[in-house]
Amino acid sequence: MPKTTLTQCFIDNLSCPVGDTKCDYFDTKTTGLIVQVLMSGRKTYYLRYQNDRGKTVQKRLGNAAILKLAQVRDLAVKCLAQISMGEDPFANQVALRAIPKLADFITQQYLPYAKTYKRSLICDVGVIKNHINPVFGSMYMDELKKQDVIQLISKMLETYAPGTVNRVVILLRYIYNLAIRWETAGISKNPTAGIPLLEENNQKERYLTPEEARKLVAALKGSENKMLQFIIPMLILTGARKMEVQKARWVDINWEQRIWRIPLTKSGKARHVPISDGALMILESIPRIEGCPWIFPNPKTHKPYNSYYNSWNTVRKSVGLGDVRIHDLRHSFASFLVNSGRSLYEVQRILGHTQISTTQRYAHLSQDSLLTAANEIGKAIPSLMTAYVEEVPLLKCA
Repeated sequence: MPKTTLTQCFIDNLSCPVGDTKCDYFDTKTTGLIVQVLMSGRKTYYLRYQNDRGKTVQKRLGNAAILKLAQVRDLAVKCLAQISMGEDPFANQVALRAIPKLADFITQQYLPYAKTYKRSLICDVGVIKNHINPVFGSMYMDELKKQDVIQLISKMLETYAPGTVNRVVILLRYIYNLAIRWETAGISKNPTAGIPLLEENNQKERYLTPEEARKLVAALKGSENKMLQFIIPMLILTGARKMEVQKARWVDINWEQRIWRIPLTKSGKARHVPISDGALMILESIPRIEGCPWIFPNPKTHKPYNSYYNSWNTVRKSVGLGDVRIHDLRHSFASFLVNSGRSLYEVQRILGHTQISTTQRYAHLSQDSLLTAANEIGKAIPSLMTAYVEEVPLLKCA
């Protein structure tokens, strides 16, 4: 590595020796100052020194095409003075370079972590791909500010429902909370902090009436999908989720205790669903395929259905129930229970909710049920009703 007393003229006329890809020149006047020239002709100033641990470190000072030698010498001397006092003049530079871009953090940190436990990961991937990365993905994580998030919310509200916007904010908030918890370089604040979620008035609550349920079940027998006549009633009679029924296995049925064990639920824990007389009749009626572990398999593949939407859509529309979704069958199950006088606690246990507040949205009581409940006090104390059955004189207006 050649040494020379650098001059501005030397720098201006410096070129890389033929056959080399780069060459470093040490300045004999300023300790540790180096000018590096590449085969392309690019010239860069560096400072080489030993840090507090005795390790030789080389840091970039700047582009020789922009900075003059005199400026670089002054900068090098200031840096060496700080280093001699135990300070690191490049600490901020190192810290900034350690801060990841949001898209990189999501790919390298968040998604691998979420894959270990999050069953709704496919939803997160969609939100990230469609809403977060296109707007914020190329930004360094410390660059994202609260105002940026607020602007995204305003922009999304022009074309998206509040629920969709909330999912973006919730996921972004969770990603930054993880970054803070994991002590990610440069991340000490969450840009979504203090931003309230939007009020969602678009929640659909659709409940089947007993008559609608009978019409639906009757129409299922005519479906080209012969397994649908078992799947839909099972959903109605158990209140289970769509994927729980699709991936139900014979081994999880306890015939003696009449319990269906669902090994992996939305909460990540196993739960147990009582098998009613109706559900038992369905299970006993399903034609079993030898060697197939699944209760409701696709007869062609002997594996769980990826989707049965088309056949379901045909049936529901044929009986005028085009607005009924698969998840509404779970709503209806809870509604039937509550309207039959069952407690919210019982509904909570069967549906597998961890919070009673979640169950309360299913506590849909019909007016007839409420009126019947209100009439119970009159039945219990008949004298309250008969005490006022007497002739009341008419009052004349003056």
